[in-house]
Amino acid sequence: MCVVGDIMALFKRKKKQSIVNENIVLPNHIGIIMDGNGRWAKKRGLPRVAGHTVGASTFKKIASYANKIGIKYMTTYAFSTENWKRSPQEVEGIMNLLRDYLKDAKNYKEENIKTLFIGDRSVLAPDIQELMQEVEETSKDATGMVLNIAVNYGGRADVVRAVQMIADKVKCGEVSPEEITEDMISDSLYTTGQDEPDLIIRPSGEYRLSNFLIWQCAYAEFWFSDILWPDFTTDDLDAAIADYAKRNRRFGDAK
Repeated sequence: MCVVGDIMALFKRKKKQSIVNENIVLPNHIGIIMDGNGRWAKKRGLPRVAGHTVGASTFKKIASYANKIGIKYMTTYAFSTENWKRSPQEVEGIMNLLRDYLKDAKNYKEENIKTLFIGDRSVLAPDIQELMQEVEETSKDATGMVLNIAVNYGGRADVVRAVQMIADKVKCGEVSPEEITEDMISDSLYTTGQDEPDLIIRPSGEYRLSNFLIWQCAYAEFWFSDILWPDFTTDDLDAAIADYAKRNRRFGDAK
């Protein structure tokens, strides 16, 4: 059994090295819909917030690993505009986990990750808004991966906000309707200035975007699995990236 264990450990180490060191095509931008926390907890007879707690730990590990292997941008779906429909207890638990992460974020400064929060933060508790601003300010000079954490985010709301910003410019005479372009809309989204997602990962056995980055995902590749988010590992991220690297991205071209 010990020999078998050693062989399996060696195989896993080689698998990791193939992602980090070999000439594999890495996506510049990965989006992750962190789904399945509640179901993970239910399967174990635990309250849903317990799943979110373990899911938060998984998020930290995956973000750290993605930065280590050279991913330039990662956007994680932490709390959607629709998640307010959940029970007050679950929402409060998620917000408290967010507080804990924000308070602890300064301890990860050495990881050199630039952290941004996308979504409408105006409805969040004042202390959470203040902590978000502190984390963004503290990490603004980081030169590693840009980590977008989507909180109270919805893809449609993102587009509506962009259109409203452009409409204000039209109203003020700065732009004519004929001058509105796709690039102008992209530049008005929360992810302005960033590469669009190359790869969207959704664990938990669901096969939908759930209002996540709907404009930005026009040419993204998708990777689905039945793994619940708290069980998602760096090996699973490797598998998604390896699968992505095999795909032929034509962007509408017939080649």
